Amino acid sequence: MASKNYTVTGMTCEHCVAAVKDEVGDLAGVSGVNVDLTSGAMTVEGEGFTDSAIAEAVEEAGYALA
Repeated sequence: MASKNYTVTGMTCEHCVAAVKDEVGDLAGVSGVNVDLTSGAMTVEGEGFTDSAIAEAVEEAGYALA
């Protein structure tokens, strides 16, 4: 299983974190998502997902990757 780290910008509350986790977690190949509100750090675990798919999911939630 692969693990990749990203930084999400624009989150201000736990609702933001939940929205990002839901969108990214729905992607094929993603088995786990951990998001830290304070730092914006996001770790995605799984196999077969792409950076562009992660970016699109984050944007769908209303945020952006740094």
